[in-house]
Amino acid sequence: MEKMKQLYGKNREVSRLIIIIVLWLIFMMLTQAKKFYTGANFLTMAGQFPEYGLMALGVMLCMITGGIDLSVVGTANMASILAVFLLNGVFGTEGSMPMAFMPMIFLMAVALGIVVGSLNALLISRIKVPPILATLGVNQTLTGLCIVMTGGAAISSFPKEFSDTFSGALFGILPWRLVVFLVAAVIIWFMLERTTYGTKLRLYGTNPHVAEFSGINTNRLLFKTYISSAVCAALGGLMMLATYSSVRADYGTNYTMQSILIVVLGGVSPNGGKGKLSGVVTAIVLLKLIESGINRFRSVSTYYVTLIWGAVLLLALVLDYMGERPRKA
Repeated sequence: MEKMKQLYGKNREVSRLIIIIVLWLIFMMLTQAKKFYTGANFLTMAGQFPEYGLMALGVMLCMITGGIDLSVVGTANMASILAVFLLNGVFGTEGSMPMAFMPMIFLMAVALGIVVGSLNALLISRIKVPPILATLGVNQTLTGLCIVMTGGAAISSFPKEFSDTFSGALFGILPWRLVVFLVAAVIIWFMLERTTYGTKLRLYGTNPHVAEFSGINTNRLLFKTYISSAVCAALGGLMMLATYSSVRADYGTNYTMQSILIVVLGGVSPNGGKGKLSGVVTAIVLLKLIESGINRFRSVSTYYVTLIWGAVLLLALVLDYMGERPRKA
């Protein structure tokens, strides 16, 4: 019992989320067991959350610094649209893409992430634009570019080998989109917990001036952080392409709010300096379980899901604020 208390104290946010997950699973067992507890349903969930889960990983890094990245959806849509343009430009709309070309699509997404992340970091670190305004402006710019490039319409004519591959599963069990998410999560975990980057990131989020006076190159730290976030968002865009098998400028408009909700629920403080990957991943699992469970009830409209997420986000922010007050006092 004493060990359990110590474990709860060290991982309070994760422990709370796990308790909620268990309660939700019990509720679904009592109400919608036949529809919810199926292998197909869990495989579907595992294949759907990586697109916004990847965005949440990037938002987490930015929020630990005390900032935020609101350009993730614009970056994701730009990555998916550029991927389609690249495929059509090389192979034509009716052509076939060889598997050897697959790395080129990912390299394109990483390059886009570097450009967008550098622009965000430049505005924030050099020009001193507040992160919320800088990334919001970049998001609107990217969305506008996406509308111009697509004419505001969906594009579904392109070689489908990429979408078909990442709509499948490794060994028929593990969705390829989940594999991409897990690889990105492991890399970010290593950055946060096994390198000095994580220590610098949390120190900067706690007090930027102290971090600067301690000899940390804060500009380089912000560039690394916002580039990492944009790369995650671009990879999320490729997973969106695999999900929808088409691209459009306004896909995933609710993912920004979902990403912020996930990060806050996962125990990352909006004020910066605090946050762990384990909490964010647990929050992703919780939200997907709740969303999938709600969809099992025919009497509950899917339009209520966004309302629920908004209410939960407000509640999470209030609870975080209430939890921070005693520490500040």
